[in-house]
Amino acid sequence: MKHKNIGSNFDDFLQDEGILAEVEKPLLRDCCKPITQLMFRRNIKVEMSRRMGTSRSALDRLLDPKNSSVSLRH
Repeated sequence: MKHKNIGSNFDDFLQDEGILAEVEKPLLRDCCKPITQLMFRRNIKVEMSRRMGTSRSALDRLLDPKNSSVSLRH
C-alpha cells in the first residue's frame, strides 16, 4: 500500500532547521523583481491590483522584497 504525503512538509523541515526565513528571502526577491519590472514596462499595475482584488499600495507592499511581513505560504 502506497502512502501519500507521509511526514511533514518542506517548510516544516526548513523551520526545524532554523533556516526558513533565510531561504524565503532570496526567493521573494527573485520573484518580485521581474514581476515589478513587467508591471512597469506594460503599465499594468492598476489592472493587476484590480484582478487581485486589492489596492495598488497593497500590491506594492506585496512586491517589496524588503517587506519582511510577506510570506510565500498561502
